[in-house]
Amino acid sequence: MNRFETIEREMIEWRHHLHRNPEFGFEEINTAAFVAEKLRSWGIQVTEGVGKTGVVGSLTLGTGKRAIALRADMDALRISERSDLPYRSQTLGTMHACGHDGHVAMLLGAARILAKEGGFEGTVRFVFQPAEEWGRGALSMLDDGLMARFPFSEVYGIHNMPGMPVGRFATRTGSIMAAEDIFEIRLDGTGGHAARPHHANEVLVAACALVVNLQTIVSRRLDPADMAVVSVTELIADGTRNALPGTATILGDARSMRSEVSAEIERRMRQIVDGTASAYGCSASIDYRREFVPLVNTPEQTRVALEVAGSVFGPGAVEDDIAPIAASEDFARLLEKVPGNFAFIGNGETSAPLHNPSYDFNDNVLRQGAEYFVAVARQRLR
Repeated sequence: MNRFETIEREMIEWRHHLHRNPEFGFEEINTAAFVAEKLRSWGIQVTEGVGKTGVVGSLTLGTGKRAIALRADMDALRISERSDLPYRSQTLGTMHACGHDGHVAMLLGAARILAKEGGFEGTVRFVFQPAEEWGRGALSMLDDGLMARFPFSEVYGIHNMPGMPVGRFATRTGSIMAAEDIFEIRLDGTGGHAARPHHANEVLVAACALVVNLQTIVSRRLDPADMAVVSVTELIADGTRNALPGTATILGDARSMRSEVSAEIERRMRQIVDGTASAYGCSASIDYRREFVPLVNTPEQTRVALEVAGSVFGPGAVEDDIAPIAASEDFARLLEKVPGNFAFIGNGETSAPLHNPSYDFNDNVLRQGAEYFVAVARQRLR
């Protein structure tokens, strides 16, 4: 029997426990305690409360001086689960709709094998990160001294991918996931009676024009070779059926793969907002913030990830140049500090999408995910 199969049942039990008890970002008190208790029981040095609710486990063997990090995210989403699973969420309005329960279970499985069997020289950092979903967890851990307190020279992470067959692995060198910028635009004018628009300076028509004009940023202002998306997701005004609004707020996000593109989107957006507001005789302000940065895999660590994945998943099950996706992931913040690789493993062709109330992590993925993490540690810390 494969040694990973001996703990597969336990990984499934851990995963179901976490799925049943989801916690939102920076609220992962019980999740962090569960992780810390498991790590300590295997003789791994544990530090809790890193970046509020993060956990770092450190396992050192031999005399090797190098250290690498393996990372899993812990937080759930504000989504009400729709399933009849026996381990469905017991927390109203919160569920593991992105598979972070599975990511934690895989990394715990890898920690247990490495603590029991060794097979490396140096230090492995097991980084269990909070608040990935809203892009603050990695920054919070870094601001709390992650790199100084628990130094490592490279970092590896994996994420499940619905639609990809179980048993498949995919990554690429360079940009693989997008930056996410969020924006809030406020238009101010003078509201009034719906029957007397000429006595007011209402803003809804200006807001509607602005929503359309923002779409020209990608279609007419950026190089078509650059991936970019600008999406308006909310339009809120203070009018009512017979009253013209005096204020309107437009919210949305922008995605891109390069920081230069992000900067150009912001520059063009400010031009369009100012110009549109002026044309309609109202005033405007814009709050533009960079929530996620592009996730960029480094060449050497990606080569390592692909080599290791070939031994775990089989060479025919490994894709080395997956198309970049417009979703974002704050693992990118760690890659700004050290080289590393982020990859995807299949969650099944019939899996519900991520962030869907019917989604569930596929337990058949757990063993290979844990085996991959173990193999990375042993390859990089020979």
